[in-house]
Amino acid sequence: MADKLTVGVLGTGIMGAAMARNLARAGHTVRAWNRTRAKAEPLTADGVQVTATATEAVEGADVVLTMLYDGPATLEVMREAAAGLRPGAAWTQSTTAGITGVADLAAFADQHGLLFYDAPVLGTRQPAEAGQLTVLAAGPVAGRATVTPVFDAVGARTVWTGENGADATATKLKLVANSWVLAATAATGEVLALSQALDVEVTHFFDLISGGPLDMGYLRAKTALILEDRLTPAQFAVETAAKDARLIVEAGRAGGVRLDVAEASADRLARAAAQGHGDEDMVAAYFASFEESDGPRKG
Repeated sequence: MADKLTVGVLGTGIMGAAMARNLARAGHTVRAWNRTRAKAEPLTADGVQVTATATEAVEGADVVLTMLYDGPATLEVMREAAAGLRPGAAWTQSTTAGITGVADLAAFADQHGLLFYDAPVLGTRQPAEAGQLTVLAAGPVAGRATVTPVFDAVGARTVWTGENGADATATKLKLVANSWVLAATAATGEVLALSQALDVEVTHFFDLISGGPLDMGYLRAKTALILEDRLTPAQFAVETAAKDARLIVEAGRAGGVRLDVAEASADRLARAAAQGHGDEDMVAAYFASFEESDGPRKG
């Protein structure tokens, strides 16, 4: 069928692996690469071809999808893959790369004749595995017919924010959304820590706010991860959340605003990572409230 594509996926962490699987399940030909190949190998069971090099993954691809740690890591890998890139191919960068990072990636795309789409996603492990991400996308109208089947395979909804990926309008919206997620996550950890410090049963707090405007399913779900010791596998890891928090602070500073909550969240996440919680779900920033890395947990 005309809408079946060859897609090269670079980066098969929590999100990238799920996206590669869903692309293969949608009938696309998928070649995937990860710097640690062993992390990509399980994808072969889903019909994904795992390659030894980034160049092999992108060679002749209609679409290149990158889901790497940050902007500099993405640029480094794309430089490694440059020999295999086909001029005119579409590149959807789905990393939360930051505003400056997106500009650097767009410049690389221009140098290599690629159609550049800034396309970060909203969602964590569970919606990624279910193909229910929200794709925030900016890029030229001319190539959207090519990238739309990719976005449809990995997401339930695509929100177009502009026609120029280099303007980073999609990434800017992602940073705004993530600032709310990080603030809610930090508040969740602190509510639990304070309730324990004051010997207040957290269930009493939930009863107090139940059904009202302060009640949040997110608050309850994240608290359960701590109380039930289900921080791994992470839905979204502490170290990655810390990176995003730093990008949010930098973006605010560049725009002339001070983001105290985001800055505090970045510090809490960094402390939790230093305590050994870097690979756990981001709500493990809760542990930064305690001197010990395994602070108390109780209902």
